[in-house]
Amino acid sequence: MAQPRVPGGRGEELELPCGETKRVRDIDMGMREFDCACGGTHAVVTDVHPPDRFLPEFLVEILREAIETTSEEMPEFGTPHLMGIVLEEFPEKVVSEDVTDDQEIGYALLWVTDFDSRRLHEIIVELVVELMEHAVSHADDEAAISEFEAQMLEFDVSAFVEQYRAERDLGEEDVFV
Repeated sequence: MAQPRVPGGRGEELELPCGETKRVRDIDMGMREFDCACGGTHAVVTDVHPPDRFLPEFLVEILREAIETTSEEMPEFGTPHLMGIVLEEFPEKVVSEDVTDDQEIGYALLWVTDFDSRRLHEIIVELVVELMEHAVSHADDEAAISEFEAQMLEFDVSAFVEQYRAERDLGEEDVFV
């Protein structure tokens, strides 16, 4: 028997940034990207993915200490906050869906981007660096500001992402691609 296409129903479809659609039920927790009928590859992120999928654990801890959240549902900085930053910067390139009503899929929030998982990873690192630059610019210590700016001039986002993914040994079947 066919399931109705209502929010939380087994037939719910997500309109992708490219205009194509995909059944939410076809996106599982282990999926990190998929090839689309549009010819592109879309990154997939769910709320159960840890933020250290994108950033080193020590940096995630620093962000958790430094950033105050105002949400009771998400009291500490995590993947939903990272994806919120991406969504704010690229609203036409990211779709999000609250699938809390579907208790069988294992996640409550879903994001699909117009970028593949590698490019999304680079974007997240770039946006976190911008966030850090903004925070440091408000410091009263000119030496610290200068040192941070000098380090950021030498920081290569693409090289960092490549090294981070290699160190994490991220493969297609790996949970944290």
